[in-house]
Amino acid sequence: MKTLGNIIWFLFGGLIMGLLFFVVGALWCLTIIGIPFGLQLFKIGVLCLWPFGSQIEINFSAHPLANILWIIFFGIELSFGCLVLCALFCITIVGIPFGLQWFKLAQLALLPFGAELR
Repeated sequence: MKTLGNIIWFLFGGLIMGLLFFVVGALWCLTIIGIPFGLQLFKIGVLCLWPFGSQIEINFSAHPLANILWIIFFGIELSFGCLVLCALFCITIVGIPFGLQWFKLAQLALLPFGAELR
């Protein structure tokens, strides 16, 4: 199921979404101040490409100041968008596995600094 889910995810939006996160992350990396934020966008982009089978370990205490800044400027909006899509997918029985992946993306979008993808 993991491979089939990743293929469906990749074909129906994962590629576009991952590429968008990579492009925005590259733009953030053009400035010295934006490099840490750009690297976190790369991390989210990797999860956007192949979310099935991957796990996230959130560690807020690793970089609390960076996480607070992220939440203020980016995290709430990104996480809310992912949660809305999670709710829309979880309404249907067929969409529940995809909704759970959106919930995983919402967690990473809220607190990416110190988070590890496995």
